[in-house]
Amino acid sequence: MKALFLFVLLALPTWAAELAAVFEAKGPMVAPTRVDSFVSNRLRKLGLPAANLCSDAVFLRRVSLDVIGTLPTAQEAQAFLDSPSPTKRAEWIERLLARNEFADYWGMKWCDLLRVKAEFPVNLWPNAAQAYDRWIRTALKQNIPYTQFARELLTANGSNFRMPQVNFYRSAGSRDPKSIARAVALTFMGERADAWPKAKLDGMAVFFSQIGFKSTGEWKEEIISFNGMGQGHEEAIQATLPDGTAVEIPPDKDPRELFTDWLLTSRNSPFARNAANRVWFWLMGRGIIQEPDDSRPDNPPSNPELLDFLTKELVSAHYDLKHLYRLILNSNTYQRSCIAATPKPEGEANFASYPLRRQEAEVLIDAINQITGATDEYSSMIPEPFTWVPVDKRSIALPDGSISSPFLDLFGRPSRDTGLISERTNKSTAAQRLHLLNSSHIQKKITGSAKLRALIPPGRSPVEAVPQLYLTILSRYPTEQEVQEAKSYASSSEARGEQALFDLAWALINSAEFLYRH
Repeated sequence: MKALFLFVLLALPTWAAELAAVFEAKGPMVAPTRVDSFVSNRLRKLGLPAANLCSDAVFLRRVSLDVIGTLPTAQEAQAFLDSPSPTKRAEWIERLLARNEFADYWGMKWCDLLRVKAEFPVNLWPNAAQAYDRWIRTALKQNIPYTQFARELLTANGSNFRMPQVNFYRSAGSRDPKSIARAVALTFMGERADAWPKAKLDGMAVFFSQIGFKSTGEWKEEIISFNGMGQGHEEAIQATLPDGTAVEIPPDKDPRELFTDWLLTSRNSPFARNAANRVWFWLMGRGIIQEPDDSRPDNPPSNPELLDFLTKELVSAHYDLKHLYRLILNSNTYQRSCIAATPKPEGEANFASYPLRRQEAEVLIDAINQITGATDEYSSMIPEPFTWVPVDKRSIALPDGSISSPFLDLFGRPSRDTGLISERTNKSTAAQRLHLLNSSHIQKKITGSAKLRALIPPGRSPVEAVPQLYLTILSRYPTEQEVQEAKSYASSSEARGEQALFDLAWALINSAEFLYRH
């Protein structure tokens, strides 16, 4: 295997002529969308050229990973690549948005932000964490409006087991009103309230000062609800909204409802703007405001007109987030090649090409398991109960941040302690490379794979399985030179029989093309 891997690395420069054919489309750009007009105008002002449109194979793999966190199967890839339909990209987008994996993958992202974690330091406890996770993924599967999603979280009352939405307040890190206000600002406004003036944070904290937390007789159960102003308290209390508006809160009115009404309906609220920027970040790898949870006056959007357009579209679509997915995914901007037409850093900041980035830890191990037919074990051992996860459970569907594995920890899965997007790291490290290259964990999945072995036609040479292997791992057909290199290796003394196929699979899984979104 090592000999093949070194040979592949050394041969890469000779493949340069074929790279454009693999990564870029042959034809011209399709008709631009409204999204493209705002991006193109900005690039034109800056004098920056845009990348070409990506190839069908790149698009298929990219959009599948970005929307459902799942590789297309070899059969799906072959059908898509062989289809002559001029609308196949838009049709594939619609299919992905309707897949069950959509809720699993985006549920993973939302569980990161909402700190769905049973154990220290969040301490939701297992029953509550799993109930919270189910509610989040069900809401995404049903595609409820984002305003409804936020309102249910912010105004919920009841048991942390039976009304999972109340766990938003239990996961805030502290029951102090200021800590809760910080969590609300980060999650729904994309702002870090620690950087606010003291008076602004104090004014917002009043809206969360009347929340009661009461234990019940059931183990780890807690009731969270509006606690009222207390007996004999008949005067309104004063609070200040984040936009500076002063309000009076009647003693019988839940202050959270007043705040939520402002957050979801006021033109001064950053709620819709933050949602639009976050969706763009998740699909494009970079926010229009970067970082997407660090919005502040001295961190302006790179393209204000684009962000305003997306915000208005979200509001006019009644906060249907899938409407934004369609707008972005069907644009030339999203479908550009990762091969940049300019080396200037301004190109990346203004979306002149699709940004390269490593797959998330969960997506990566799920992809390896999908290719090989293997599984991984996940468990949480502290403190109770001793939680085992079914072997067929995918990593993107894990219900609790406390449930993990050495692979997920090594590849940057977030701890879910803060709710910050930056908790997740997709940077490559030497330890990760060594694990993929040398660990028995990965090699056993490959060499013990009946799924890979089944690709070899009965009584035929393993070389004949090369096209299916490429479709399975890279979602594309191999180039002529890649087929020739595989034949050369299979006929050498390095490998014989099915071992040659395993070696090639190992080399492809270790390639940058597999490890990165492109």
